[in-house]
Amino acid sequence: MLPSSTITFLLIVINLIVSYRGFRDASFLSRYLFRVDRILVNKEYIRLISSGFLHIGWMHLVFNMITLYFFGASLELFLGPVPFLLVYLAGILGGNLLSLFLHRFHGDYSAIGASGAVCGVIFATIALFPGMSINFFFVPIPIAGWLYGLVFILYSIYGVRSGTDNIGHEAHLGGALTGMLAALAFEPEAFRDNFFTIGLITIPIIVFIYIIVSRPQILYVKNLYFTQHLPNATIDHRYNLAKTLEKKEIDRILEKIHKKGMNSLSKEEKQHLDEYSKNG
Repeated sequence: MLPSSTITFLLIVINLIVSYRGFRDASFLSRYLFRVDRILVNKEYIRLISSGFLHIGWMHLVFNMITLYFFGASLELFLGPVPFLLVYLAGILGGNLLSLFLHRFHGDYSAIGASGAVCGVIFATIALFPGMSINFFFVPIPIAGWLYGLVFILYSIYGVRSGTDNIGHEAHLGGALTGMLAALAFEPEAFRDNFFTIGLITIPIIVFIYIIVSRPQILYVKNLYFTQHLPNATIDHRYNLAKTLEKKEIDRILEKIHKKGMNSLSKEEKQHLDEYSKNG
């Protein structure tokens, strides 16, 4: 590692130490992971940062750290140590804040991982060097940075909306946006030079965030692919998915009541809420 990449190296070491402690000590992991009720009710705001240094397993940790190394070393060399560190922390905080907003009614929602920070570093790099090429082991040709960024953002939006896997797409989106904005704050001329490609990547995120703030029900739509393939799933998976979809529908109804009052509910919505309260 080059001397100019000191902060990248230190971040990797801290992630390794903290994550390893979490692997061996469940109480330590529980104390510092991202959990909605602990943050909103108990005001344990340290979790918004500490969770970004924990990982669920070695594969999760190694993948994030390899990605951080390849993108972080170059970005730190260009921005300098302090701006780079602020971009990294902005990615953690931005990713967790978006997750906190989207899951504010899910008190038991929890998450860990440096993915938000790593996405912040990746998209900061893309914002500054949109013409860069990104290589993957399983893809024979390099992919333009701006194209990778656009595809990744659209996939993450799909992932948030479908809600059918165990990936923190919200943290990816929030981290990517805040990391990119932080880098542009330090290098504002890059916004002028790369205006089109930056807009191509950021506009879908901003529009999506606006939609889910103004029309949260957009998130509570059954995913066509998983609905069609549900018969092939296990009994447990079908049960869990059905419960997840039901919970999302109830959250949508409660959000509607909060904004417009009980009288805004349709007959079907009132009936659904009544059945849910009886079964609960």
